[in-house]
Amino acid sequence: MIPRIAITPGEPAGIGPDITLAIARQPWPAELVAICDPDLLRERAAMLDLAVEVEEIVSPQGQPETHTPGKLKVYPVALNATCTPGELNPANASYVLYTLHAAVDACLAGRCQAMVTAPVQKSVINDAGIPFSGHTELLAEDTDSERVVMMLATRNLRVALATTHLPLKEVPAAITTDLLESTLEILHRDLQQKFGLAQPRIAVLGLNPHAGEAGHMGREELDTIIPTLERLRARGMSLQGPLPADTAFNPKVLDNCDAVFAMYHDQGLPVLKYAGFGEAVNVTLGLPIIRTSVDHGTALDLAGTGKADPSSLRTALDMAISMAHTTGSPSVIPA
Repeated sequence: MIPRIAITPGEPAGIGPDITLAIARQPWPAELVAICDPDLLRERAAMLDLAVEVEEIVSPQGQPETHTPGKLKVYPVALNATCTPGELNPANASYVLYTLHAAVDACLAGRCQAMVTAPVQKSVINDAGIPFSGHTELLAEDTDSERVVMMLATRNLRVALATTHLPLKEVPAAITTDLLESTLEILHRDLQQKFGLAQPRIAVLGLNPHAGEAGHMGREELDTIIPTLERLRARGMSLQGPLPADTAFNPKVLDNCDAVFAMYHDQGLPVLKYAGFGEAVNVTLGLPIIRTSVDHGTALDLAGTGKADPSSLRTALDMAISMAHTTGSPSVIPA
């Protein structure tokens, strides 16, 4: 099976178009379809002196073809306003969201086997008067997914989160039995189905320093986390913990687990990004589709300069292709 992958270049004034063009210049065992304004890519390619031929298509359909280096198929979505690299324009906020909705629709309809997203600028979308908290929440709504899980991964480390973009003071109240059970079940299932791990081993971090120190540094471990893990172990899940977060990221633990489950954003992600920044991938678990993304922002200061590093997008695409093969996603619906 040759999968078809939808790519959304994200914020047009950022480096998304640049890195999309960069990866289009190399061979891929998949068909790549960028969902964006084709003239944006042509203008950015000329600015960067990149020889990439942009081929407009009616829609992603038919039998996928292996990507031809230096040529990129584009499902056209027109910008609302002209775009200058590095200069945000709220007028293009709805354009950015439309490209995401179109990619989700293509995946749900079976015309694409995965979507890979370049970074968006949340602030400019909100400045346009459109409530937007991130890709993850939009994808959950578009696919009617009750709960999703954010996981970042390098080639050697995976870190999933119980809570995501939540103020630190609100995290303890959010760590409930229901949250832990549902997110760990999603993580366990998707490690099986999308990563091909028959019996995933998950290391679970505690919420408090020293994992609560037997209740002396907080009771969340005793009252919520430990009882939940015991119930899930009884269902056959392989779970370590709760482990103190300051000592969990060491070879003794990591060599014996397939993923680390952190309680909040800045508990797990600083370690992962230190270990593999620029080559990490953001994966949304719990969706009926495959979605991977870069681990960085729009880098407005680098847009149009030729200095943007496409490594994370390259890794995200590579992982999406691998996941498409693992899940055995059905061939696209013929035209």
